Amino acid sequence: MRITELLTKETIAMDLSATSKDQVIDELVAQLNSAGKLSDEATFKQAIHARESQSTTGIGEGIAIPHAKTDAVQSTAIAFGKSVEGVDYQSLDMQPAHLFFMIAAPAGGAQTHLDALAKLSGILMDEDVRAELLQAKSKEEVLNIINKHDDEASDESSEAAVTNAEADSEKGLVLAVTACPTGIAHTYMAADALKNQAKKMGVPIKVETNGSGGIKNHLTDEEIEKASGIIVAADVHVETDRFDGKNVIQVPVADGIKRPEELINMAQDTSRKPFVAKGAKQSSASSNEKQSVSKTIYKHLMNGVSNMLPLVISGGILMAIVFLFGENSFDPKSGQYNEFAANLWSIGSESAFKLIVPILAGFIARSIADKPGFASGLVGGMLAVAGGSGFLGGIIAGFLAGYLTEGIKYVFKNLPQMFEGLKPTLIYPILSVSLTGLLMVYVVNPPTAWLNNLLLDGLNNLSGSNIMLLGLVLGAMMAIDMGGPFNKAAYVFATAALTEGNAAAITAAMVGGMIPPIAIATAMLIFRKKFTKAQKGSIIPNYVMGLSFITEGAIPFAAADPLRVIPSMMVGSGIGGALALGLGSRIQAPHGGIFVIFATDFRHVLQTLLAVVIGALVAAIIYGVIKPKLTKEQLEIAEEVE
Repeated sequence: MRITELLTKETIAMDLSATSKDQVIDELVAQLNSAGKLSDEATFKQAIHARESQSTTGIGEGIAIPHAKTDAVQSTAIAFGKSVEGVDYQSLDMQPAHLFFMIAAPAGGAQTHLDALAKLSGILMDEDVRAELLQAKSKEEVLNIINKHDDEASDESSEAAVTNAEADSEKGLVLAVTACPTGIAHTYMAADALKNQAKKMGVPIKVETNGSGGIKNHLTDEEIEKASGIIVAADVHVETDRFDGKNVIQVPVADGIKRPEELINMAQDTSRKPFVAKGAKQSSASSNEKQSVSKTIYKHLMNGVSNMLPLVISGGILMAIVFLFGENSFDPKSGQYNEFAANLWSIGSESAFKLIVPILAGFIARSIADKPGFASGLVGGMLAVAGGSGFLGGIIAGFLAGYLTEGIKYVFKNLPQMFEGLKPTLIYPILSVSLTGLLMVYVVNPPTAWLNNLLLDGLNNLSGSNIMLLGLVLGAMMAIDMGGPFNKAAYVFATAALTEGNAAAITAAMVGGMIPPIAIATAMLIFRKKFTKAQKGSIIPNYVMGLSFITEGAIPFAAADPLRVIPSMMVGSGIGGALALGLGSRIQAPHGGIFVIFATDFRHVLQTLLAVVIGALVAAIIYGVIKPKLTKEQLEIAEEVE
């Protein structure tokens, strides 16, 4: 596809009146919208600003390339504008920007479009092109300039990368990987800057691009073995384990554009300390920038949560569907028994839900220690479930398994080469699984069991004294660990009381257990900018699970941010439980949520729903207010994990 199929007269604004960065964005967005390229102008502008908040798209040399991929784009397009006077665009070289190309791509942009956008990025690295565009007097002249250089650049860059890498040279082969958050502009501009500079220096180079269309010019094992050094210019995660033992330079993608000569010289400096691979999330040992402890923990935790989420949603929805067949349709002893419903319940409750905590722990451990940590993480998670530690125990198990495995790897790093093959298959799994398992059994789980017994005794003493206090305590306990030992202790007590003819406890427990997922979903609706796109995708599933009395829908959020989620949910659930009992609401079924609430007396329906709504709103508002806005680091991690 030619660039001028995306850049047309209708999307060109020759002389911008803008004097600020925001005004440039406003004018170019308006140009695209007037050309019929956008379906939602406001949403697209918001996406452009979101991209700018990650890092400026003012790449220097008088160029800015604001860009975004979003469903608000009707068809892929490029808008062009220029300012002879220049605009302070907060560019990388701190110089005014004169040429502006705004790239609008739909969320599922076709590969041909992405190829054209990549070609444009490469063309703009040519100083002559920039000079010609700045002097252009008409839209036709702009299109002619682009067309001329489009012909010259047709597929030249990718071929040059391979040819240059294979050329005979006394200088060592340099490899590079470039990647930016959207994979549209900076990825290819950094690649072209490195290739052009390498050509000037007579250095053979090959550049792998991790763009929106996937990986191109993939670096082979043979090339990596031959390379004197590898440049990783990326703002998102790329696979680095393959570079173990090599001279690796890790920098932001912008550095690949603005200081290619320095990076190439560093890549050829064989005296640098070699990179030691410790998993896909590790950074170069030669990097001056170290991740903070909080960011590291957050990143490991998010890897566990993101892999756990599909199990929570699928299992929860299947369990909710079962109640459409009857509140006891999964119980063979009930007259409502339905074999199909029972199978759905088994898939959701006995399979998907049973895997939640082990998967959480396993992927936290894998994030820390790579593949060798996965087995011990899974085992630690299973023991957390068996020992009553719940998802909090699973988090502990994940970090415990991960760092224990790292320690074991360190202890055995100097074994003779003949034992190298035994490490991942025998030494690491046996030691990490056994040590993690023993610590979970003897150290982590016992305190939780003691707390459970203490709580059960306390609940038994409360039940006969103050009905609203009972509702407050039971409701709050349902939200402490959302399916873990505290939650189960409250639920067991409530069901035991129901068998004795007392429905107050199960009413408070059910209301308290319904509130967390509903509150989380409500918070995401009210405070939309404080949540990632992936998180907001669980709004509807959380409402469904909450209404179905499946508290576990809130676990991914509690696991990712326990110090804010758990207290706010406890307050909301406690208030909901207290209100329900104070208003005289009584539910006569042990499970089912909204499905069994509507099976009760109409007066009880209104009282129960009022308690759920008030409790959920209180929890949602508290959580939304105390939750900070997403930082740049959190947005990057979320995008990487997604």
